[in-house]
Amino acid sequence: MPRTSLITSVIIAAFGLTGCAQDLETNTEQTTPAASTAIWPKLPKTVPIDEDIESKVSALLAKMTLEQKVAQMIQPEIRDVTVEDMRRYGFGSYLNGGGAFPNNNKHATPADWIALAEKMYQASLDDSLDGISIPTMWGTDAVHGHNNVIGATLFPHNIGLGAANNPELIEQIAAITAKEVMVTGIDWVFAPTVAVVRDDRWGRTYEGYSEDPAIVGKYAAAIVSGLQGRSGDGFLGDKRVISTVKHFIGDGGTQGGDDQGNNLDSEQDLFNIHAQGYVQGLSAGAQSVMASFNSWHGEKIHGNKYLLTDVLKNQMGFDGFVVGDWNGHGQVKGCSNESCSQSINAGLDIFMVPTNAWKPLLENTIAQVKSGEISQARIDDAVSRILRVKFRAGLFDKPSPANRALSGKTELIGHPEHRAVARQAVRESLVLLKNNDSILPLKPSINVLVAGDGADNIGKQSGGWTITWQGTGNSNDDFPGGSSIYDGINNVVSAQGGKAQLSVNGSFTDKPDVAIVVFGEEPYAEGNGDLDNLDYQRGQASDLALLKRLKAQGIPVVSVFITGRPLWVNPELNASDAFVVAWLPGSEGNGIADVLFSNADGTVKHDFKGKLSFSWPNRADDTTVNVHDEQYSPLFAYGYGLTYRDQKNLPLLSEEVAKAANSTNKLAIMQGTVKSPWSLQLQSAEKSMTMTSNTAMLDNVRVRTTDRFVQEDARAISFTSNEVSKVEISHAFAEDLRAFNGKGSALSFDVMLTGDVPSNAKVGINCDAACSQGVSLSTLVSSKDKGKWQTIHIATDCFANDSDNMAKVYSPFAIASRGPLDLTVSNIFLSANLGDEDIHSCSE
Repeated sequence: MPRTSLITSVIIAAFGLTGCAQDLETNTEQTTPAASTAIWPKLPKTVPIDEDIESKVSALLAKMTLEQKVAQMIQPEIRDVTVEDMRRYGFGSYLNGGGAFPNNNKHATPADWIALAEKMYQASLDDSLDGISIPTMWGTDAVHGHNNVIGATLFPHNIGLGAANNPELIEQIAAITAKEVMVTGIDWVFAPTVAVVRDDRWGRTYEGYSEDPAIVGKYAAAIVSGLQGRSGDGFLGDKRVISTVKHFIGDGGTQGGDDQGNNLDSEQDLFNIHAQGYVQGLSAGAQSVMASFNSWHGEKIHGNKYLLTDVLKNQMGFDGFVVGDWNGHGQVKGCSNESCSQSINAGLDIFMVPTNAWKPLLENTIAQVKSGEISQARIDDAVSRILRVKFRAGLFDKPSPANRALSGKTELIGHPEHRAVARQAVRESLVLLKNNDSILPLKPSINVLVAGDGADNIGKQSGGWTITWQGTGNSNDDFPGGSSIYDGINNVVSAQGGKAQLSVNGSFTDKPDVAIVVFGEEPYAEGNGDLDNLDYQRGQASDLALLKRLKAQGIPVVSVFITGRPLWVNPELNASDAFVVAWLPGSEGNGIADVLFSNADGTVKHDFKGKLSFSWPNRADDTTVNVHDEQYSPLFAYGYGLTYRDQKNLPLLSEEVAKAANSTNKLAIMQGTVKSPWSLQLQSAEKSMTMTSNTAMLDNVRVRTTDRFVQEDARAISFTSNEVSKVEISHAFAEDLRAFNGKGSALSFDVMLTGDVPSNAKVGINCDAACSQGVSLSTLVSSKDKGKWQTIHIATDCFANDSDNMAKVYSPFAIASRGPLDLTVSNIFLSANLGDEDIHSCSE
């Protein structure tokens, strides 16, 4: 049955979430080791103290009221603050989170970005309500180019840049990023990430340059210099932005690779391994540092005075400001998003406070100063640091955002020269793991089959932090000026009289001379990308099946692997004649064809330069294999990478896989983000739309991302009329979910009501065959429990009387209503065996 014919099918709603709340205080040890600031260096004053600036800071501080000072320390997010709020309070800064855009429009133009920047700036200078004129500053996550803006140049993610090991190129990339950011009137970039990743299960592994602190340190200095300029040489001038070295400290070394987890390293290892990016980044003049979500020996960094103040500010001599991460202060013991004196007292200077928590946080902080819970001296120190950076950046002297040197020069967004640098970065980042019988480079005059779901998918090849926060919901149309990997191959082959056939599933009409198969991880960002082991496509192996099918037809196979980390891919390596790790190359996919193909005469056009900056696992449970370990036995060692001069063949590899805890009896439908292959759909009458941003609205139904445990890990759903509407997680092709239809199987989800439940609201699963009319929501939750999270388990046989119905599931979770309904859902799962859990049964 075509998927469209199901849109107006029976009203059912099925979203599955378990009650497995993430423990944000994961601790196996609670005692902080004995501290010794002597471990930490005193850093050079790359940006010397300017007595004129210090005098201006002191004079301005003396004029400010307490309310004005605290407002400088509050950083709200554009979805939750208005221009009038800025006029009233005069916030020191504001941000756009990943997937937040002016006017909530994913396709906002550079002019839209500039217009918002100008309005906020002018409102901050308007003293009619708050009584003072201090320019605000806008911070953004431009982590691989100006990645929130349609049409911007997107560079390879950090893991690919680390494989290139070219600091000069990195500085050039950062300078280009600064230019494209300045075009949109923005002042401040939350980069570079200098995490040294020690466990590749971490979902932010691709944000790290290397497992080796040496590369991370060199790159930190290069990125900071590229973003800000070098001290005394156009430093923070018209083509530069304020940089942020993040996340201080130890985020790459948490136990189990858990995002926002607990780092148990000794203080010496914390310095030797995790601090080198700060040593060099701050020595290059970085003006801001972002505190990390993680804990160190059980204490959240956002509340750790020893690290934020004694080490960073006093010992290392950092005189810029420390900004928090997304409501990170709310995770400190005894704190909430709305109140946290502990973070300010520990040394946090700016609260990053998205959602409407900013107002009570501002009011509570003012009250805490008045009561003596926070000293006036600590407030003055924080505000002095903020003002110092603003003066250094020239914000008091520069024209307004709409009138700055690069503002509005939209030709710089995705400029051909910028794309050429990104294309070079793609070429230099590629790592060749296997090239049996020297199958590469390929002559461009041949017949090439280009297969795999990553072949013509710029969103997939760009990964997370790409337009949207998780990098999901994007199509090639969202990347004007960009090129997919297939685009590059087709251009090279067509120019030399060859033929390129694009076929995702590997089918063909004319048998090709070679198949290039592009496959790999789906996009993800922090939290949602965490794994429990490194087995690629565990329990699924559809890409392996494609490789084997092509090999069985006598077609040589070149694999191009899209990934944010090293993964255990021994079977895929064995099924490939050549294997290229492309990492997450960004918008310039044509750079890959530059290396895969020779010149017309067969001579090498561009050789492979990339070398592994992360060790490659020997087994699926080799999650913490790092260079310089005492026991070091990777499959491919740190620094490995073939060139076209290497002639050796790779022998068959072991395909035995050591697996971590078996989790195949649970299938995540939405855990933080909606999981592949599904997407969230809104349906009303005969219309439907896919949610591709942080908000979506269709007639009488609205969905918005919201925070529960971590950033945007829940969905707030609102039905506003008596017209039938539905929200479902679905896919155009059916999934075989018969494994989740036996005894003890259930659809599970967490839900919090914020309104009454109409009698006809239902939850369900949509199958190819008629599943059921759904389960009434009112039998599962009660209006008396408004404002409380509840975990619901519904037996899957409520939806499918026959197990064969679950063989073709289009939507594993849907919720529909014919009346007003407001609720929030998170953590949606299908489980095969819930044991003793309280499961709602539909049987007699």
